[in-house]
Formats: sequence, structure tokens, C-alpha cells
Amino acid sequence: MSNAAHRLLWTALALLLVAGGGAALAVGAGGDAPLLGAALLRWWRAGTPWSALAVTVGGLLLALAGRRLLVAALRVPDRLDGTLAQPADGGGRTRVAGAVLTGALERDLLRAPGARHARVVLTGPVARPDVWVEVRLAPYAELAAVRDHVDAAVRRFAATVGCRPAHLDVTALLDESAR
Repeated sequence: MSNAAHRLLWTALALLLVAGGGAALAVGAGGDAPLLGAALLRWWRAGTPWSALAVTVGGLLLALAGRRLLVAALRVPDRLDGTLAQPADGGGRTRVAGAVLTGALERDLLRAPGARHARVVLTGPVARPDVWVEVRLAPYAELAAVRDHVDAAVRRFAATVGCRPAHLDVTALLDESAR
């Protein structure tokens, strides 16, 4: 079975668990619900104070399990979603928080002459991420010097992380608050 088929299967199972948990929560909160058959209704009435609690707790656990499965099924492997994971030479893995990487590149970009604020977003696969850069510049900043610095900073970043950006989008904005 393909990865997509497994993800679809787990997503369907997760949705069923969430729906079952929600229905159990509704029954637990509602008392004599019409969803119950005669045998279950007798059981419900026999354990009156505890049956609602048992069904509510069971429904909550089912809903939480379904939510966890749903989040896991919708997560795309090998994506920059908070951590960068690279195989190491010794068979292990190196994990770095995405915020650490973007923060380092932002600090490097702020060293450009006239740069006042920098923001970086990484998306896509780990080996070939899309890099989105926004730099706010002072009115006196020389665009050629800033362009050269951004180019060098992105090259240093790619060499350090061990990736090759698939797409680089740089937006330079004039910082209006400086006037």
C-alpha cells in the first residue's frame, strides 16, 4: 500500500474515532438519548451516576486518540515544520528547531548596512526548502550592498544547514517609521 493510501486509511480511522468520541460525549451529557437500544438503556439507568461519567470519559479518550491520529496522518514527512532533521554520519540524526535556523539567518541579515528588521520563513522539503525573506531598510540603505549581503547570507545559511534552497523570495521594504 502506498504512503498516500496509508495516510488516507489513518485519516478515515481518526475521523471515525473523533466522531465516535463526540457521539459518546453527547450521549454522556444528554442522559436518556434516543441513540441507545433497550439493553443499553437498561444498563444506562442501572448505573445512573457512573454510566454518564464512564461514557463521557470513554468518549473524551476516543476523541483525543482520533485527534492525535488525525494530526499524525496529516503531517507530511520530511518537511520543515518546526525542526530540521538530517541523517548524521554515524547513523544518528541531527535535529534543529526551525526557529533557531530562521533566527540565525535573520540575525545575519540584520548585519546588512541599513537593515532594520528581517523576517525569514522556511517551507518545503528539508533538502530543498523554499526560503522567504523580508528585510525592512532604512531610507539611506544602498540596495546593491543589501542585495550582496542577502545573497551571501543565504549562501552561508545553505552551506551551514546542508541544503540547497529550491526557491528564494526576497522582499525589501522601506521602513516608514524611520521618517
